[in-house]
Amino acid sequence: MKNITIIIFLIIGLRGVSQENYNPESFNVSRGDIESKTFQKDSTANALVIYEEGNSYVDKHDYDLRTDEKYKIKILSTEGFDNASITLYLYNSGRRSEKVKDIVATTYNLINGEVVKTHLDEKNIFREDYNENYTLVKFTLPNIQVGCVITYSYTFITPFMFKYKEWNFQSKIPKLYSEYRTSIPGNWLYNIKLVGGQKLSTNTNEIKKNCLEMYNGASADCGIGVYAMTDIPAFVEEDYMTAESNYLARIEYELKTFKGMDGSVSHYTKSWETVDHELKTDPNIGKQLGKSVDLDDLLPESIIDEKDALKKAKSIYQFVQENYTWNNENKIFKDVSVKDLIKNKSGNVASINILLHNLLEESGIEVKPILLSTRNNGFPTKIYPVISDFNYLIVQTTINNNTYLLDATDNYLNFGDIPFRCLNEYGRLLDFKNGSKWVDLIPASKSSVLYNVELSFDENQNLKGVVKNRKTGYHALNSKKAYFPNINTYLDNLENKSAFIEIYNHQLTSNIESDHFSELYDIEYNQEDTAENLYLNPFVIKFFTENPFKLQERTYPIDFGYQDNYLYIMSLDIGNDYIVEEKPEDIIIALPNNTGSVAFSTKVIGNKVNLTFKIDFKESIYPPEFYPYLKEFMSKIVDIQKNTLIVLKRT
Repeated sequence: MKNITIIIFLIIGLRGVSQENYNPESFNVSRGDIESKTFQKDSTANALVIYEEGNSYVDKHDYDLRTDEKYKIKILSTEGFDNASITLYLYNSGRRSEKVKDIVATTYNLINGEVVKTHLDEKNIFREDYNENYTLVKFTLPNIQVGCVITYSYTFITPFMFKYKEWNFQSKIPKLYSEYRTSIPGNWLYNIKLVGGQKLSTNTNEIKKNCLEMYNGASADCGIGVYAMTDIPAFVEEDYMTAESNYLARIEYELKTFKGMDGSVSHYTKSWETVDHELKTDPNIGKQLGKSVDLDDLLPESIIDEKDALKKAKSIYQFVQENYTWNNENKIFKDVSVKDLIKNKSGNVASINILLHNLLEESGIEVKPILLSTRNNGFPTKIYPVISDFNYLIVQTTINNNTYLLDATDNYLNFGDIPFRCLNEYGRLLDFKNGSKWVDLIPASKSSVLYNVELSFDENQNLKGVVKNRKTGYHALNSKKAYFPNINTYLDNLENKSAFIEIYNHQLTSNIESDHFSELYDIEYNQEDTAENLYLNPFVIKFFTENPFKLQERTYPIDFGYQDNYLYIMSLDIGNDYIVEEKPEDIIIALPNNTGSVAFSTKVIGNKVNLTFKIDFKESIYPPEFYPYLKEFMSKIVDIQKNTLIVLKRT
């Protein structure tokens, strides 16, 4: 009987293994590829790249860059059908344009035990003019069903050698194998950058002699590179991250130098010294920064006559905020004009902040511009200058040995604060005299939220109280931007946050110019009451209503943008009509290396219940290995706020 049992379990085990028999070693479709039904490493995957490869080389006849691409993909569910619709973007510039040829696509289905192939008809390949710079080539594989395998291949041709073909190892679906082969002639020198946290399983380079021969008899050796990754997880976006491009595993190329067969040399990647010189003479940056402004024509006398440098700087900053409107354009290398801004009272980010720069400089205050890339635009490259990486400009001023970052595009920003969109780790400070340098973009102070709630029973045993709230930093900024444009909407949203709370007598105890946001209001709490006991959730306000971290694994950092803390204090006067039947247990939780903490405590002193709940995030950015701890950390925070009860018994 034991032997029979063992055999049964072996059969079940073999069946479980046989459900996944993918062939990630070649482009050819195996029966195992088609028969496999699941992907156990990621049960949420709706499709799976079994195999993909790219091979880039310079054509010996036309001297253009060609990439042969092949893909083999398993469709695991109907949600994965989108992977059977392919769109290729072809760039056009002047008389030159990219092309694609030799498109071949096939769908493999298993029907009644037989493999059935359905080929893409050439008439179902479509071209579309997208805009003046791009043409689209689109096709959708035929006969798509759950469980099918699709393959497609094509040759991509580009005359634009300055940007060697990049290769994305990672995408929205998991991959078993991804390989990229390159053949780069020795007269093209590129900066090569591997992006993302995934590691290469293959990384080889060798020299091939005379790989490219020119019409005049000249030849070049080639660097042959082979790069591959295996078992690549899907990239899934989640809260608290910067641009996807910062973390998506890929290899990129930027042309550094081209050496012509005639001996000529052209440098494309420049040094920062060269870039600084070019920016100094650039009509949109350097020349605008050098524009003189007439303080008497622009500023009130009260600002001009101010002797205190910090007060003067704050007044100039506020003047620009209040008198010039940002048109929501991030342009820094096009249409930048201080003159047009002064005339039209509206302009792009560079125009506004360069005007601020020039007013401060004309007033004798030390100031420098900073180029940066916003959070949704990706990190700027540090290892060599790539000016196109930047899309934003702010200024830095130094007064009495204190440094302040300034951006006058937002009326609600305080002096020394920059918008959340700018918190992208670092920027390039331009100093045309001493040379530019990288600077960290760090908020001046922590952001915080404080709620102080006082509750008591009235003569009718209704639970009423007062809520006092004070926010600083980015929490204050967000509340200002919600409150001042539409107060009624703000109050409606405040009351709708809790179905058990009624709010009245709301008062704002700060103003638009305050460096904080403070309010107080009265509340009435509709508590759950039974004949014997009263069950009270003490959290009138909840900082987090759900856990934002839901992934099984996260391979990129958790970027909050700034350090912050939350404090909730509640005092409940139960009078002489109740006693505390049950109070919650105290809780203390810490993140590794003391990088964050949660402290929750409840004390009963006489006829008062005092509760304190504190959350402290001591870092603005946490590495991916902290993810499981943060996930559990946030889960506990939500649980405390949602499920904590104080049980009161009538006396």
